[in-house]
Amino acid sequence: MTIEGERSGALSRRSFLRRAGVVGAAAAVPVGVFASEVATAPERERLETFTATEADTVDAMLGRLIPADGSGPGAIEARVLRYVDRALSGDLADSRPAYSAGIAATNAYARSRFGDDFADLTATQQDTVLDEMERSVATGFSPNSRAFFDLLREHALQGMFGDPVHGGNDDFIGWDLIGFYGVKLEVTAAEQQLDVTVVPAHKSVVDYPMFSGARGRSKGHGRH
Repeated sequence: MTIEGERSGALSRRSFLRRAGVVGAAAAVPVGVFASEVATAPERERLETFTATEADTVDAMLGRLIPADGSGPGAIEARVLRYVDRALSGDLADSRPAYSAGIAATNAYARSRFGDDFADLTATQQDTVLDEMERSVATGFSPNSRAFFDLLREHALQGMFGDPVHGGNDDFIGWDLIGFYGVKLEVTAAEQQLDVTVVPAHKSVVDYPMFSGARGRSKGHGRH
Protein backbone atom coordinates (compact mmCIF):
# COMPACT_ATOMS: atom_id res chain seq x y z
CA MET A 1 0.00 0.00 0.00
CA THR A 2 2.11 2.86 -1.24
CA ILE A 3 1.84 6.30 -2.74
CA GLU A 4 4.17 7.94 -5.19
CA GLY A 5 7.50 8.78 -3.61
CA GLU A 6 7.19 6.30 -0.73
CA ARG A 7 8.96 2.98 -0.43
CA SER A 8 7.22 -0.01 -1.95
CA GLY A 9 6.01 -2.41 0.72
CA ALA A 10 6.23 0.13 3.55
CA LEU A 11 2.94 1.19 5.09
CA SER A 12 2.65 4.43 6.99
CA ARG A 13 -0.11 6.21 8.80
CA ARG A 14 0.48 9.21 6.53
CA SER A 15 0.04 7.30 3.28
CA PHE A 16 -3.03 5.44 4.54
CA LEU A 17 -4.81 8.57 5.72
CA ARG A 18 -3.88 10.53 2.62
CA ARG A 19 -5.31 7.80 0.39
CA ALA A 20 -8.41 7.71 2.58
CA GLY A 21 -8.91 11.44 2.11
CA VAL A 22 -8.24 12.39 5.72
CA VAL A 23 -6.10 15.31 4.63
CA GLY A 24 -5.67 17.08 7.94
CA ALA A 25 -4.52 13.95 9.70
CA ALA A 26 -2.11 13.05 6.91
CA ALA A 27 -0.55 16.49 7.07
CA ALA A 28 -0.04 16.13 10.81
CA VAL A 29 2.09 13.01 10.45
CA PRO A 30 5.82 13.72 10.04
CA VAL A 31 7.13 12.81 6.59
CA GLY A 32 9.33 9.72 6.66
CA VAL A 33 7.92 8.26 9.87
CA PHE A 34 7.29 4.55 9.46
CA ALA A 35 6.15 2.13 12.13
CA SER A 36 8.68 -0.61 12.72
CA GLU A 37 7.01 -1.73 15.91
CA VAL A 38 3.46 -1.66 17.20
CA ALA A 39 2.92 -0.37 20.72
CA THR A 40 1.82 -2.78 23.42
CA ALA A 41 -1.65 -4.00 22.53
CA PRO A 42 -4.49 -3.40 25.00
CA GLU A 43 -5.99 -6.41 26.73
CA ARG A 44 -8.55 -8.02 24.44
CA GLU A 45 -12.14 -8.12 25.61
CA ARG A 46 -14.56 -11.00 25.08
CA LEU A 47 -15.10 -11.56 21.37
CA GLU A 48 -18.64 -11.36 20.02
CA THR A 49 -18.08 -12.57 16.44
CA PHE A 50 -14.51 -13.59 15.65
CA THR A 51 -12.74 -16.70 16.82
CA ALA A 52 -9.46 -16.04 18.62
CA THR A 53 -7.46 -16.94 15.51
CA GLU A 54 -9.58 -14.71 13.29
CA ALA A 55 -9.22 -11.86 15.77
CA ASP A 56 -5.43 -12.25 15.78
CA THR A 57 -5.35 -11.98 11.99
CA VAL A 58 -7.67 -8.98 11.74
CA ASP A 59 -5.96 -7.13 14.59
CA ALA A 60 -2.57 -7.64 12.94
CA MET A 61 -3.92 -6.36 9.62
CA LEU A 62 -5.48 -3.31 11.27
CA GLY A 63 -2.22 -2.66 13.09
CA ARG A 64 -0.38 -2.39 9.78
CA LEU A 65 -3.10 -0.39 8.01
CA ILE A 66 -3.10 2.29 10.71
CA PRO A 67 0.11 1.69 12.65
CA ALA A 68 1.33 3.35 15.80
CA ASP A 69 4.20 5.66 14.97
CA GLY A 70 5.96 8.82 16.03
CA SER A 71 2.73 10.81 15.86
CA GLY A 72 0.82 8.58 18.25
CA PRO A 73 -1.09 5.32 18.73
CA GLY A 74 -2.86 3.49 15.92
CA ALA A 75 -5.69 1.07 15.21
CA ILE A 76 -4.67 -1.55 17.76
CA GLU A 77 -4.55 0.95 20.60
CA ALA A 78 -7.83 2.51 19.39
CA ARG A 79 -9.45 -0.94 19.63
CA VAL A 80 -10.63 -0.92 16.04
CA LEU A 81 -10.83 -4.72 16.27
CA ARG A 82 -13.49 -4.34 18.96
CA TYR A 83 -15.52 -2.14 16.63
CA VAL A 84 -15.35 -4.63 13.76
CA ASP A 85 -16.05 -7.62 15.99
CA ARG A 86 -19.14 -6.00 17.50
CA ALA A 87 -20.39 -4.58 14.20
CA LEU A 88 -20.25 -7.98 12.52
CA SER A 89 -22.82 -9.16 15.06
CA GLY A 90 -24.98 -6.13 14.30
CA ASP A 91 -25.09 -3.55 11.53
CA LEU A 92 -22.32 -5.19 9.48
CA ALA A 93 -23.60 -8.76 9.84
CA ASP A 94 -23.89 -9.10 6.07
CA SER A 95 -20.09 -8.81 5.87
CA ARG A 96 -19.45 -11.78 8.15
CA PRO A 97 -19.11 -14.35 5.32
CA ALA A 98 -16.68 -12.07 3.49
CA TYR A 99 -14.54 -11.84 6.62
CA SER A 100 -14.54 -15.60 7.18
CA ALA A 101 -13.42 -16.24 3.61
CA GLY A 102 -11.04 -13.27 3.50
CA ILE A 103 -9.26 -14.13 6.74
CA ALA A 104 -8.77 -17.74 5.64
CA ALA A 105 -7.47 -16.60 2.26
CA THR A 106 -5.14 -14.05 3.86
CA ASN A 107 -3.56 -16.67 6.10
CA ALA A 108 -3.28 -19.16 3.23
CA TYR A 109 -1.57 -16.56 1.07
CA ALA A 110 0.73 -15.49 3.92
CA ARG A 111 1.78 -19.13 4.39
CA SER A 112 2.42 -19.52 0.66
CA ARG A 113 4.58 -16.37 0.62
CA PHE A 114 6.39 -16.54 3.95
CA GLY A 115 5.54 -19.85 5.61
CA ASP A 116 3.36 -18.60 8.46
CA ASP A 117 -0.03 -17.11 9.27
CA PHE A 118 -0.36 -13.35 8.82
CA ALA A 119 -0.28 -12.52 12.54
CA ASP A 120 3.02 -14.39 12.95
CA LEU A 121 4.87 -12.62 10.13
CA THR A 122 7.28 -9.73 10.61
CA ALA A 123 5.94 -6.23 10.05
CA THR A 124 7.77 -6.02 6.72
CA GLN A 125 6.29 -9.32 5.57
CA GLN A 126 2.82 -8.23 6.65
CA ASP A 127 3.20 -5.01 4.68
CA THR A 128 4.19 -7.02 1.61
CA VAL A 129 1.10 -9.21 1.90
CA LEU A 130 -1.18 -6.20 2.31
CA ASP A 131 0.46 -4.39 -0.58
CA GLU A 132 -0.07 -7.41 -2.83
CA MET A 133 -3.67 -7.72 -1.64
CA GLU A 134 -4.33 -4.08 -2.47
CA ARG A 135 -2.81 -4.52 -5.92
CA SER A 136 -4.97 -7.64 -6.36
CA VAL A 137 -2.01 -9.87 -7.13
CA ALA A 138 -2.50 -12.01 -4.01
CA THR A 139 -4.09 -15.30 -5.00
CA GLY A 140 -6.78 -17.48 -3.42
CA PHE A 141 -9.36 -14.76 -2.78
CA SER A 142 -12.92 -14.54 -4.12
CA PRO A 143 -13.63 -12.48 -6.11
CA ASN A 144 -10.15 -11.01 -5.58
CA SER A 145 -7.84 -9.84 -2.80
CA ARG A 146 -8.55 -6.14 -3.42
CA ALA A 147 -12.21 -6.66 -2.49
CA PHE A 148 -11.33 -7.93 0.99
CA PHE A 149 -8.61 -5.30 1.40
CA ASP A 150 -11.09 -2.53 0.61
CA LEU A 151 -13.69 -3.98 2.99
CA LEU A 152 -11.24 -4.09 5.87
CA ARG A 153 -9.88 -0.65 4.99
CA GLU A 154 -13.38 0.86 5.10
CA HIS A 155 -14.13 -0.71 8.46
CA ALA A 156 -10.73 0.37 9.78
CA LEU A 157 -11.64 3.98 9.04
CA GLN A 158 -15.05 3.58 10.66
CA GLY A 159 -13.55 2.08 13.80
CA MET A 160 -10.72 4.58 14.01
CA PHE A 161 -12.72 7.76 13.52
CA GLY A 162 -16.31 6.90 14.45
CA ASP A 163 -17.94 7.76 17.76
CA PRO A 164 -16.50 5.62 20.59
CA VAL A 165 -20.04 4.45 21.38
CA HIS A 166 -19.59 1.90 18.60
CA GLY A 167 -16.54 0.27 20.19
CA GLY A 168 -13.59 1.79 18.35
CA ASN A 169 -11.76 5.14 18.67
CA ASP A 170 -10.95 4.16 22.24
CA ASP A 171 -9.87 7.03 24.46
CA PHE A 172 -10.63 9.33 21.49
CA ILE A 173 -7.37 8.32 19.80
CA GLY A 174 -8.77 8.77 16.29
CA TRP A 175 -10.36 12.13 16.99
CA ASP A 176 -7.18 13.44 18.58
CA LEU A 177 -5.24 12.34 15.50
CA ILE A 178 -7.35 14.44 13.13
CA GLY A 179 -7.86 17.31 15.56
CA PHE A 180 -11.58 16.76 16.16
CA TYR A 181 -12.46 18.05 19.62
CA GLY A 182 -15.41 15.72 20.21
CA VAL A 183 -19.16 16.13 20.48
CA LYS A 184 -20.09 19.60 21.79
CA LEU A 185 -23.64 20.88 22.16
CA GLU A 186 -22.46 24.47 22.21
CA VAL A 187 -19.54 26.28 20.61
CA THR A 188 -18.81 29.60 22.25
CA ALA A 189 -18.22 32.82 20.33
CA ALA A 190 -14.59 32.78 21.46
CA GLU A 191 -14.12 29.27 20.08
CA GLN A 192 -15.44 30.39 16.70
CA GLN A 193 -12.70 32.96 16.23
CA LEU A 194 -9.84 32.38 13.82
CA ASP A 195 -6.62 30.86 15.16
CA VAL A 196 -8.24 29.79 18.42
CA THR A 197 -7.32 26.39 19.81
CA VAL A 198 -10.45 24.61 20.99
CA VAL A 199 -9.84 22.41 24.01
CA PRO A 200 -10.93 18.85 23.18
CA ALA A 201 -14.24 17.96 24.77
CA HIS A 202 -13.47 14.21 24.63
CA LYS A 203 -17.16 13.42 24.74
CA SER A 204 -19.20 10.83 22.88
CA VAL A 205 -22.88 11.35 22.11
CA VAL A 206 -23.72 9.06 25.03
CA ASP A 207 -21.96 11.39 27.45
CA TYR A 208 -25.00 13.67 27.20
CA PRO A 209 -28.27 12.77 28.96
CA MET A 210 -30.37 13.24 25.83
CA PHE A 211 -28.39 10.52 24.07
CA SER A 212 -27.59 8.30 27.06
CA GLY A 213 -29.78 5.49 25.77
CA ALA A 214 -27.65 4.97 22.65
CA ARG A 215 -26.88 1.30 22.18
CA GLY A 216 -23.50 -0.37 22.30
CA ARG A 217 -21.64 2.11 24.46
CA SER A 218 -17.95 1.34 24.77
CA LYS A 219 -16.70 0.81 28.31
CA GLY A 220 -14.28 3.37 29.66
CA HIS A 221 -13.88 5.29 26.43
CA GLY A 222 -13.81 8.75 27.95
CA ARG A 223 -10.91 10.91 28.98
CA HIS A 224 -12.41 13.90 30.72
